[in-house]
Amino acid sequence: MTRRLRLLAILCFAASVAGAAGWGIDALFASLAKERPERASFRETKFMALLDKPLESSGELVFTPPERLEKRTLLPKPERIVVDGDRVTLERAGKTHSLGLRENPAIAALVEGLRGTLAGDLAALTRTFSVALDGSPARWRLILRPLDPGSATLVDRIEIGGAEEQVRSVTIFQSDGDRSVMTLSRAAP
Repeated sequence: MTRRLRLLAILCFAASVAGAAGWGIDALFASLAKERPERASFRETKFMALLDKPLESSGELVFTPPERLEKRTLLPKPERIVVDGDRVTLERAGKTHSLGLRENPAIAALVEGLRGTLAGDLAALTRTFSVALDGSPARWRLILRPLDPGSATLVDRIEIGGAEEQVRSVTIFQSDGDRSVMTLSRAAP
């Protein structure tokens, strides 16, 4: 069999397996859009080159579709980050800081990666990232790479893992080699 025929046979086999499974990025995002999480507990570990050991934190993540995302850190110290539309507000140690996402494209990329996935909004994600999917419905992984060169100076990629319509992990790989790993578990209703 020639090289071209082998390649064609492999592509046909892959297409038939994918078609038989009926699952891919469109099906994943359709299920994410239907089954939007409202509240989840999180545990986050940040690995930073400047520190001897990772930083651990935990709390609650609240998503109100389509644009409000709130991260309430309870341990080790209380902190609250609210993204509402184009504004990010940080409350820590009795002080409040606010910034606009338009003026901070690298931060906007981080926010849109998570917010777009939780909302099941593939169109929004593809405006900001190249999007790749691997795995199966039982265990999938999205790989988001920023399209904007300015954002890519901060974020190399974001990997979002899940099962069925549930997002279970968010790993942010920074361009400087630091990374954070957040695991999510759906809060009881």
